[in-house]
Amino acid sequence: MNNRIIIATGALLFILSIYFSYAYFSSARVGGPGSNYSGTTNSNQTSTLDISSEEPKTESCPINGKMLTKSHKNAWENRRPLGIAIENHIDSRPQSGLSNADVVYEAVAEGGITRFLGIFYCEDAPRVGPVRSARIYFIDLLSGHGSYPLYSHVGGANTDGPADALGAISTLGWDGYNDLNQFAVPFPVYYRDYELLPNVATEHTMYSSTQKLWGFASSKRGLTGKDKSGTSWEQGFKPWKFKEDGSSKGAVATISFGFWDGGRNYEVKWAYDTATNSYKRFNAGAPHLDNNTKKELTSRNVAIAFMKESPANDGYEGGHLLYKTTGAGKAIVFMDGNAIEGQWEKAKRTDTLRFVDKSGSEIKFNRGQIFVEIVPQGNTVHY
Repeated sequence: MNNRIIIATGALLFILSIYFSYAYFSSARVGGPGSNYSGTTNSNQTSTLDISSEEPKTESCPINGKMLTKSHKNAWENRRPLGIAIENHIDSRPQSGLSNADVVYEAVAEGGITRFLGIFYCEDAPRVGPVRSARIYFIDLLSGHGSYPLYSHVGGANTDGPADALGAISTLGWDGYNDLNQFAVPFPVYYRDYELLPNVATEHTMYSSTQKLWGFASSKRGLTGKDKSGTSWEQGFKPWKFKEDGSSKGAVATISFGFWDGGRNYEVKWAYDTATNSYKRFNAGAPHLDNNTKKELTSRNVAIAFMKESPANDGYEGGHLLYKTTGAGKAIVFMDGNAIEGQWEKAKRTDTLRFVDKSGSEIKFNRGQIFVEIVPQGNTVHY
Protein backbone atom coordinates (compact mmCIF):
# COMPACT_ATOMS: atom_id res chain seq x y z
CA MET A 1 0.00 0.00 0.00
CA ASN A 2 2.79 2.40 0.98
CA ASN A 3 4.60 1.61 -2.28
CA ARG A 4 1.49 2.52 -4.27
CA ILE A 5 1.18 5.82 -2.41
CA ILE A 6 4.83 6.60 -3.05
CA ILE A 7 4.51 5.75 -6.75
CA ALA A 8 1.30 7.77 -7.11
CA THR A 9 2.83 10.74 -5.31
CA GLY A 10 5.93 10.56 -7.47
CA ALA A 11 3.85 10.43 -10.64
CA LEU A 12 1.81 13.44 -9.51
CA LEU A 13 4.93 15.44 -8.70
CA PHE A 14 6.39 14.55 -12.11
CA ILE A 15 3.25 15.73 -13.91
CA LEU A 16 3.15 18.94 -11.87
CA SER A 17 6.82 19.64 -12.59
CA ILE A 18 6.19 19.28 -16.33
CA TYR A 19 3.19 21.60 -16.12
CA PHE A 20 4.93 24.36 -14.18
CA SER A 21 8.10 24.08 -16.28
CA TYR A 22 6.04 24.47 -19.45
CA ALA A 23 4.13 27.39 -17.98
CA TYR A 24 7.32 29.14 -16.90
CA PHE A 25 9.27 28.71 -20.12
CA SER A 26 6.24 29.60 -22.23
CA SER A 27 5.92 32.90 -20.38
CA ALA A 28 9.68 33.48 -20.54
CA ARG A 29 10.03 32.51 -24.20
CA VAL A 30 10.00 36.06 -25.46
CA GLY A 31 12.18 38.03 -23.08
CA GLY A 32 10.52 36.87 -19.88
CA PRO A 33 9.72 38.81 -16.72
CA GLY A 34 11.92 41.85 -16.25
CA SER A 35 13.32 41.88 -19.77
CA ASN A 36 13.11 44.92 -22.01
CA TYR A 37 11.03 43.10 -24.61
CA SER A 38 7.83 45.09 -25.08
CA GLY A 39 5.92 42.84 -27.45
CA THR A 40 6.57 45.20 -30.35
CA THR A 41 9.51 46.23 -32.46
CA ASN A 42 9.53 49.95 -31.77
CA SER A 43 10.92 51.73 -34.81
CA ASN A 44 12.15 54.65 -32.70
CA GLN A 45 14.30 52.83 -30.13
CA THR A 46 17.54 54.78 -30.19
CA SER A 47 18.46 55.53 -26.57
CA THR A 48 17.29 55.10 -22.99
CA LEU A 49 18.51 58.57 -21.98
CA ASP A 50 15.93 61.34 -21.76
CA ILE A 51 17.87 64.24 -23.25
CA SER A 52 16.34 67.39 -24.65
CA SER A 53 16.99 67.96 -28.33
CA GLU A 54 17.71 71.58 -27.43
CA GLU A 55 20.57 70.79 -25.06
CA PRO A 56 23.81 72.03 -26.64
CA LYS A 57 26.39 69.50 -27.79
CA THR A 58 29.55 70.75 -26.15
CA GLU A 59 31.29 67.53 -25.05
CA SER A 60 33.61 65.42 -27.20
CA CYS A 61 33.28 61.65 -26.92
CA PRO A 62 36.74 60.26 -26.07
CA ILE A 63 36.15 57.17 -28.22
CA ASN A 64 35.08 58.67 -31.55
CA GLY A 65 35.11 62.44 -31.05
CA LYS A 66 31.37 62.88 -31.61
CA MET A 67 30.00 66.05 -30.03
CA LEU A 68 27.34 65.23 -27.46
CA THR A 69 25.62 66.92 -24.51
CA LYS A 70 26.68 67.31 -20.88
CA SER A 71 23.89 64.88 -20.02
CA HIS A 72 25.60 62.29 -22.21
CA LYS A 73 28.93 63.02 -20.52
CA ASN A 74 27.43 62.73 -17.04
CA ALA A 75 26.25 59.26 -18.02
CA TRP A 76 29.41 58.02 -19.74
CA GLU A 77 31.70 59.17 -16.92
CA ASN A 78 30.10 56.54 -14.66
CA ARG A 79 30.80 53.57 -16.94
CA ARG A 80 33.53 52.07 -19.11
CA PRO A 81 33.79 50.96 -22.76
CA LEU A 82 31.66 47.94 -23.56
CA GLY A 83 32.42 45.60 -26.45
CA ILE A 84 29.53 43.43 -27.66
CA ALA A 85 29.91 40.48 -30.05
CA ILE A 86 27.12 40.89 -32.62
CA GLU A 87 26.65 38.33 -35.34
CA ASN A 88 26.14 38.89 -39.06
CA HIS A 89 24.75 35.55 -40.20
CA ILE A 90 22.06 36.18 -42.81
CA ASP A 91 19.43 34.94 -40.33
CA SER A 92 20.54 37.53 -37.76
CA ARG A 93 19.67 40.51 -39.95
CA PRO A 94 18.61 43.16 -39.29
CA GLN A 95 20.67 43.43 -36.13
CA SER A 96 19.80 45.76 -33.28
CA GLY A 97 21.99 48.51 -31.86
CA LEU A 98 24.86 48.86 -34.33
CA SER A 99 23.90 52.42 -35.21
CA ASN A 100 24.50 53.47 -31.58
CA ALA A 101 28.02 52.04 -31.34
CA ASP A 102 30.90 54.49 -31.12
CA VAL A 103 33.09 52.11 -33.11
CA VAL A 104 32.31 48.90 -35.02
CA TYR A 105 34.84 46.27 -36.06
CA GLU A 106 33.95 43.59 -38.63
CA ALA A 107 35.92 40.41 -39.34
CA VAL A 108 35.21 36.85 -40.43
CA ALA A 109 34.25 34.60 -37.51
CA GLU A 110 34.24 31.28 -39.38
CA GLY A 111 33.24 29.85 -42.74
CA GLY A 112 33.32 33.25 -44.42
CA ILE A 113 30.59 34.55 -42.06
CA THR A 114 31.50 37.91 -40.58
CA ARG A 115 30.88 39.13 -37.06
CA PHE A 116 30.87 42.56 -35.46
CA LEU A 117 32.42 43.92 -32.31
CA GLY A 118 30.46 47.02 -31.34
CA ILE A 119 32.17 49.40 -28.90
CA PHE A 120 29.67 51.32 -26.77
CA TYR A 121 30.58 54.08 -24.34
CA CYS A 122 29.27 57.55 -25.13
CA GLU A 123 25.86 56.44 -26.37
CA ASP A 124 23.63 53.57 -25.34
CA ALA A 125 21.31 51.16 -27.11
CA PRO A 126 18.06 49.83 -25.59
CA ARG A 127 18.44 46.54 -27.44
CA VAL A 128 21.61 44.96 -28.85
CA GLY A 129 22.01 41.70 -30.69
CA PRO A 130 21.89 38.97 -31.64
CA VAL A 131 24.84 38.45 -29.30
CA ARG A 132 27.22 35.64 -30.25
CA SER A 133 30.47 34.05 -29.15
CA ALA A 134 33.91 35.49 -28.41
CA ARG A 135 36.86 35.43 -30.79
CA ILE A 136 40.52 35.91 -29.90
CA TYR A 137 41.15 38.77 -32.36
CA PHE A 138 38.19 40.74 -31.06
CA ILE A 139 39.73 40.46 -27.59
CA ASP A 140 42.92 41.96 -29.05
CA LEU A 141 41.02 44.84 -30.66
CA LEU A 142 38.86 45.49 -27.59
CA SER A 143 41.99 45.60 -25.41
CA GLY A 144 42.96 48.85 -27.11
CA HIS A 145 39.95 50.61 -25.60
CA GLY A 146 41.24 51.15 -22.09
CA SER A 147 41.82 49.17 -18.92
CA TYR A 148 39.48 46.22 -18.31
CA PRO A 149 36.89 47.00 -21.02
CA LEU A 150 33.63 45.09 -20.63
CA TYR A 151 33.18 42.20 -23.07
CA SER A 152 29.67 40.90 -23.78
CA HIS A 153 29.35 37.57 -25.59
CA VAL A 154 27.71 34.13 -25.47
CA GLY A 155 30.44 31.57 -24.87
CA GLY A 156 33.33 31.54 -27.27
CA ALA A 157 36.05 29.63 -29.04
CA ASN A 158 37.50 27.25 -26.42
CA THR A 159 39.43 24.62 -28.36
CA ASP A 160 43.00 24.25 -27.12
CA GLY A 161 45.29 26.28 -29.33
CA PRO A 162 45.99 29.85 -30.43
CA ALA A 163 42.31 30.69 -31.07
CA ASP A 164 41.15 29.78 -27.53
CA ALA A 165 39.22 32.96 -26.70
CA LEU A 166 37.83 31.74 -23.38
CA GLY A 167 41.29 30.63 -22.34
CA ALA A 168 42.65 34.08 -23.17
CA ILE A 169 39.88 35.73 -21.15
CA SER A 170 40.91 33.65 -18.15
CA THR A 171 44.62 34.30 -18.65
CA LEU A 172 44.05 38.06 -18.86
CA GLY A 173 42.16 38.04 -15.57
CA TRP A 174 38.91 39.10 -17.24
CA ASP A 175 36.91 36.00 -16.29
CA GLY A 176 34.32 36.88 -13.64
CA TYR A 177 35.38 40.53 -13.74
CA ASN A 178 35.06 42.65 -16.88
CA ASP A 179 34.05 39.62 -18.97
CA LEU A 180 30.26 39.43 -19.33
CA ASN A 181 29.84 35.94 -20.75
CA GLN A 182 26.12 35.17 -20.95
CA PHE A 183 26.77 31.79 -19.33
CA ALA A 184 27.86 33.62 -16.16
CA VAL A 185 25.40 36.54 -16.27
CA PRO A 186 21.78 35.74 -15.36
CA PHE A 187 18.47 36.60 -16.99
CA PRO A 188 17.18 39.27 -17.47
CA VAL A 189 20.52 40.93 -18.35
CA TYR A 190 20.49 38.59 -21.34
CA TYR A 191 17.26 37.26 -22.80
CA ARG A 192 15.99 35.42 -25.85
CA ASP A 193 13.55 37.11 -28.20
CA TYR A 194 11.94 34.59 -30.53
CA GLU A 195 9.61 37.11 -32.18
CA LEU A 196 11.97 39.92 -33.20
CA LEU A 197 13.47 37.74 -35.96
CA PRO A 198 10.79 35.06 -36.41
CA ASN A 199 11.52 31.56 -37.65
CA VAL A 200 15.27 31.60 -37.00
CA ALA A 201 17.40 29.15 -35.04
CA THR A 202 17.79 29.68 -31.30
CA GLU A 203 21.40 30.85 -31.63
CA HIS A 204 20.13 33.97 -33.43
CA THR A 205 17.84 35.10 -30.57
CA MET A 206 20.06 36.33 -27.71
CA TYR A 207 19.81 40.02 -26.85
CA SER A 208 20.72 42.47 -24.13
CA SER A 209 20.90 46.24 -23.63
CA THR A 210 23.85 48.45 -22.89
CA GLN A 211 22.23 49.79 -19.72
CA LYS A 212 21.65 46.29 -18.35
CA LEU A 213 25.22 45.28 -19.08
CA TRP A 214 26.70 48.44 -17.55
CA GLY A 215 24.34 48.05 -14.59
CA PHE A 216 25.42 44.46 -13.97
CA ALA A 217 29.10 45.39 -14.24
CA SER A 218 28.58 48.16 -11.68
CA SER A 219 26.42 46.32 -9.15
CA LYS A 220 27.95 42.84 -9.37
CA ARG A 221 31.53 43.41 -10.49
CA GLY A 222 32.34 46.83 -9.02
CA LEU A 223 33.22 48.24 -12.44
CA THR A 224 32.11 51.77 -13.29
CA GLY A 225 34.33 54.47 -14.74
CA LYS A 226 36.84 53.13 -12.24
CA ASP A 227 37.74 49.59 -11.26
CA LYS A 228 37.74 48.11 -7.75
CA SER A 229 41.14 49.65 -7.03
CA GLY A 230 39.91 53.11 -8.02
CA THR A 231 41.84 53.19 -11.29
CA SER A 232 40.13 54.89 -14.24
CA TRP A 233 39.61 52.85 -17.39
CA GLU A 234 41.32 55.72 -19.26
CA GLN A 235 44.68 55.15 -17.57
CA GLY A 236 47.08 54.41 -20.42
CA PHE A 237 44.36 54.90 -23.05
CA LYS A 238 45.44 56.95 -26.06
CA PRO A 239 42.44 58.06 -28.12
CA TRP A 240 42.34 58.60 -31.85
CA LYS A 241 42.71 62.12 -33.19
CA PHE A 242 39.69 63.93 -34.61
CA LYS A 243 38.91 66.82 -36.91
CA GLU A 244 35.99 68.78 -38.23
CA ASP A 245 34.46 67.88 -41.59
CA GLY A 246 36.51 68.81 -44.62
CA SER A 247 35.33 71.91 -46.48
CA SER A 248 35.78 70.24 -49.86
CA LYS A 249 34.51 66.77 -50.65
CA GLY A 250 36.19 64.10 -52.72
CA ALA A 251 34.85 62.10 -55.64
CA VAL A 252 35.04 58.55 -54.19
CA ALA A 253 31.36 57.62 -54.39
CA THR A 254 31.39 53.93 -53.45
CA ILE A 255 33.56 51.40 -51.62
CA SER A 256 33.03 47.69 -52.22
CA PHE A 257 34.79 44.49 -51.18
CA GLY A 258 34.31 40.93 -50.05
CA PHE A 259 35.91 38.80 -47.35
CA TRP A 260 35.99 35.26 -48.78
CA ASP A 261 35.59 34.11 -52.38
CA GLY A 262 32.01 33.09 -53.05
CA GLY A 263 30.72 34.79 -49.92
CA ARG A 264 28.19 37.02 -51.63
CA ASN A 265 26.00 37.18 -48.51
CA TYR A 266 28.84 39.04 -46.80
CA GLU A 267 29.89 41.38 -49.57
CA VAL A 268 29.95 44.99 -48.41
CA LYS A 269 29.33 48.27 -50.17
CA TRP A 270 29.53 51.73 -48.66
CA ALA A 271 27.92 54.58 -50.61
CA TYR A 272 29.04 58.13 -49.89
CA ASP A 273 26.27 60.64 -49.14
CA THR A 274 27.57 64.16 -49.76
CA ALA A 275 24.58 65.77 -48.02
CA THR A 276 25.43 64.19 -44.65
CA ASN A 277 29.14 63.56 -45.30
CA SER A 278 28.65 59.96 -44.24
CA TYR A 279 28.61 56.49 -45.76
CA LYS A 280 25.57 54.24 -46.12
CA ARG A 281 26.17 50.53 -45.65
CA PHE A 282 24.92 47.75 -47.91
CA ASN A 283 25.27 44.03 -47.11
CA ALA A 284 24.76 41.40 -49.82
CA GLY A 285 23.46 44.11 -52.15
CA ALA A 286 20.73 45.35 -49.80
CA PRO A 287 20.64 48.33 -47.43
CA HIS A 288 21.89 47.20 -44.02
CA LEU A 289 19.28 48.23 -41.46
CA ASP A 290 19.25 48.61 -37.69
CA ASN A 291 16.19 46.82 -36.31
CA ASN A 292 15.89 49.40 -33.53
CA THR A 293 15.43 52.31 -35.89
CA LYS A 294 14.46 50.63 -39.17
CA LYS A 295 17.01 52.96 -40.78
CA GLU A 296 20.11 52.16 -42.83
CA LEU A 297 23.43 51.95 -41.02
CA THR A 298 25.65 54.94 -41.71
CA SER A 299 29.15 55.79 -40.58
CA ARG A 300 31.23 58.93 -40.73
CA ASN A 301 34.46 57.04 -41.31
CA VAL A 302 35.24 53.69 -42.95
CA ALA A 303 38.70 52.30 -42.25
CA ILE A 304 39.97 49.20 -44.05
CA ALA A 305 42.73 47.28 -42.26
CA PHE A 306 44.29 44.48 -44.30
CA MET A 307 45.43 41.78 -41.86
CA LYS A 308 46.97 38.36 -42.28
CA GLU A 309 44.26 35.72 -41.87
CA SER A 310 45.20 32.12 -41.12
CA PRO A 311 43.49 28.94 -39.91
CA ALA A 312 44.02 28.05 -36.26
CA ASN A 313 44.22 24.33 -37.16
CA ASP A 314 42.94 23.49 -33.69
CA GLY A 315 40.63 20.68 -34.76
CA TYR A 316 37.45 22.73 -34.45
CA GLU A 317 34.97 21.56 -37.08
CA GLY A 318 33.84 25.09 -37.98
CA GLY A 319 37.40 26.27 -38.56
CA HIS A 320 38.59 28.86 -36.06
CA LEU A 321 40.59 31.72 -37.56
CA LEU A 322 43.47 33.92 -36.52
CA TYR A 323 44.27 37.50 -37.54
CA LYS A 324 47.62 39.15 -36.98
CA THR A 325 46.33 42.16 -35.07
CA THR A 326 49.70 43.48 -33.91
CA GLY A 327 52.46 44.94 -36.04
CA ALA A 328 51.55 46.92 -39.13
CA GLY A 329 49.84 46.46 -42.48
CA LYS A 330 48.22 48.18 -45.41
CA ALA A 331 45.19 50.38 -44.72
CA ILE A 332 42.79 52.70 -46.52
CA VAL A 333 40.68 55.26 -44.67
CA PHE A 334 37.60 56.75 -46.32
CA MET A 335 36.07 60.04 -45.18
CA ASP A 336 34.88 63.29 -46.76
CA GLY A 337 34.54 61.40 -50.05
CA ASN A 338 38.29 60.79 -50.10
CA ALA A 339 40.47 57.69 -49.88
CA ILE A 340 43.61 58.01 -47.77
CA GLU A 341 46.11 55.23 -48.34
CA GLY A 342 48.51 54.33 -45.57
CA GLN A 343 48.87 51.65 -42.96
CA TRP A 344 47.51 50.44 -39.63
CA GLU A 345 49.76 50.07 -36.60
CA LYS A 346 49.35 48.27 -33.27
CA ALA A 347 52.57 47.52 -31.40
CA LYS A 348 50.99 45.45 -28.63
CA ARG A 349 47.62 44.04 -27.61
CA THR A 350 46.69 46.94 -25.33
CA ASP A 351 47.46 49.61 -27.93
CA THR A 352 44.68 51.22 -29.92
CA LEU A 353 44.64 50.22 -33.59
CA ARG A 354 46.00 53.33 -35.30
CA PHE A 355 45.95 54.54 -38.88
CA VAL A 356 48.70 56.63 -40.47
CA ASP A 357 49.07 58.10 -43.95
CA LYS A 358 51.96 57.47 -46.34
CA SER A 359 54.05 60.15 -44.61
CA GLY A 360 53.63 58.40 -41.26
CA SER A 361 51.31 61.04 -39.79
CA GLU A 362 48.34 59.76 -37.80
CA ILE A 363 45.08 60.15 -39.70
CA LYS A 364 42.50 62.32 -37.97
CA PHE A 365 38.97 60.92 -38.15
CA ASN A 366 35.80 62.90 -38.67
CA ARG A 367 33.81 63.15 -35.45
CA GLY A 368 31.29 60.31 -35.27
CA GLN A 369 31.09 56.58 -35.73
CA ILE A 370 34.17 54.79 -37.02
CA PHE A 371 33.64 51.49 -38.86
CA VAL A 372 36.76 49.34 -39.07
CA GLU A 373 36.73 46.55 -41.64
CA ILE A 374 39.29 43.78 -41.01
CA VAL A 375 39.88 42.45 -44.53
CA PRO A 376 42.21 39.50 -45.31
CA GLN A 377 45.54 40.45 -46.88
CA GLY A 378 45.49 40.16 -50.65
CA ASN A 379 41.83 41.08 -51.05
CA THR A 380 40.85 43.94 -53.33
CA VAL A 381 38.83 46.96 -52.28
CA HIS A 382 37.13 48.71 -55.21
CA TYR A 383 36.66 52.48 -55.06
